[in-house]
Amino acid sequence: MNKNIIAVAVGALGFVIGLGLLGNAVKNRNKSENTISVTGLGTKQFISDLITWSGSFSKNNVDLKSAYDELALDRKVINDYLVSKGIKQNEIVFSSVDIQKQFRSYNDSNGNYVQGEFSGYNLTQKVSIESKEVAKIENLSRNITEIINRGIEFTSSSPSYFYTKLATVKQEMIASATKDAKERAEKIAENSGSRLGNLKKATMGVIQITAPNSNEDYSYGGTFNTSSKEKEASITIKLEYEVD
Repeated sequence: MNKNIIAVAVGALGFVIGLGLLGNAVKNRNKSENTISVTGLGTKQFISDLITWSGSFSKNNVDLKSAYDELALDRKVINDYLVSKGIKQNEIVFSSVDIQKQFRSYNDSNGNYVQGEFSGYNLTQKVSIESKEVAKIENLSRNITEIINRGIEFTSSSPSYFYTKLATVKQEMIASATKDAKERAEKIAENSGSRLGNLKKATMGVIQITAPNSNEDYSYGGTFNTSSKEKEASITIKLEYEVD
């Protein structure tokens, strides 16, 4: 008899506890559903303050030493020209010399490719400049034909543009995106007759840097345009709030 009473009491207690746990589960579930998720956007336009530019030049000769000596003469002409244009000597960097053997090649009577006899050496060297004087290097890159007119086989690349204060820009955009997201959340809560509660979660997107008013695609890992001097950066912040 006593055992039956105890069993019933334990069962009733378990039922009550079970109801309590179920009630808490429903309450917590409803609480988790009472949230607002919003995404804010922060953008900023700026002009690059660092530029890099490079070009390459080459010489051909059947004698390696002669080819190297001729390349050295061209290197001096190029260096003197750049210095004459106001480029600082410590901004001018010449790479190591790349040496390639050249062969006369042809197709035989059966159409097969045949590498023929040795025809000489091709030596190539690269010169590069990194400077904060953006306008000066831009002008230099556009008028590099002055080097070609001196009899040097020179190939110029397009300049690349960078910004050295990107960390500051990123902080400003994060603040702007966060403010934008919070204002959106407050508006949604207000329109639904609720009150914005505590912030539960914040997720930051990757920074995207493109040319202004361009149709460049955003990348999952972030886009970084280096071809445009003027740039537009953007970042998104996703905020999740409780709603009371």
